[in-house]
Amino acid sequence: MRDWPTLALIVLCYAGWAAATLWLPVTSLTLAIIVTALLVALQSSLQHEVLHGHPFRNQRLNEALVFLTLNLAIPYERFRDTHLEHHRDAMLTDPYDDPETNYIDPVIWERMPQALRAVMQWNNTLLGRMVLGPLIGQIRFMSDEWQLIREGDRDVQRAWALHVFAIALVIAWVTWFSAMPLWAYGLAAYGGLSLLRLRTFLEHQAHDSARGRTVVIEDRGLFALLFLNNNYHVVHHMHPRVAWFKLPRLFRSNRAKYLRRNHGYYYRSYRDVLARHLFRAKDPVAHPLWRGDQRQSPFPERIARRISARR
Repeated sequence: MRDWPTLALIVLCYAGWAAATLWLPVTSLTLAIIVTALLVALQSSLQHEVLHGHPFRNQRLNEALVFLTLNLAIPYERFRDTHLEHHRDAMLTDPYDDPETNYIDPVIWERMPQALRAVMQWNNTLLGRMVLGPLIGQIRFMSDEWQLIREGDRDVQRAWALHVFAIALVIAWVTWFSAMPLWAYGLAAYGGLSLLRLRTFLEHQAHDSARGRTVVIEDRGLFALLFLNNNYHVVHHMHPRVAWFKLPRLFRSNRAKYLRRNHGYYYRSYRDVLARHLFRAKDPVAHPLWRGDQRQSPFPERIARRISARR
């Protein structure tokens, strides 16, 4: 057993989730929603840890531990596949080929209706990202996923079939066993996804050099635990198979190297992030360094290329 802290945290996460849905609503429904949201966010972080090969050497066993997606929104297998695509650092922030980017091709941006542009600009503040981000992200994600399903991608079809089964299990638990109303669980799931937007908000920036695109937020508080130290994000991208509990020590062992590596893209803490960006965007919605001649092929052709590559 090479990674007992991750296994222990998975067990504690599910035990806490069960308690928060079974018994805590009897005492305080508000507290139950808050605690469940925190645990939903933590389980998403644990899913991230699993897709990078933890806690066991047997990946099927790892994935069996987290396929039950508590946030209800993203199938584990789709999160796994798109996140591993995202780890091609040369493509970071690419409006087309980075599945996790929030940047938009400036040409597309110019064509957007003014009302939609206003919504997207608010979504580029931290408050907007946490309030609207889960909804906007889910709409964009499911639009891409539906296109893949229609084009016959069997991996995507399988992932969603498993996800429907997983959602049914979570809803059955909440409806038949827990003391939490289903609407309250939906609110907690949305809250968990909102918390994750705090982590992803600053993870990457537009930069001429791929090395300068990935952040360090030198925080070791509650949010660092909730996000399993992914605030040391450049360290994670350089060493994606290193376990979460080793990242802070790895950063401190050669702090100057990592900050040179990412061209000083750095925040002192999440308090610093909140103070600087709660109401203020960190950058524009349209990719500030994107040139028209970089534009990739239209969406359906891109989808077809990905399907062909998987067959």
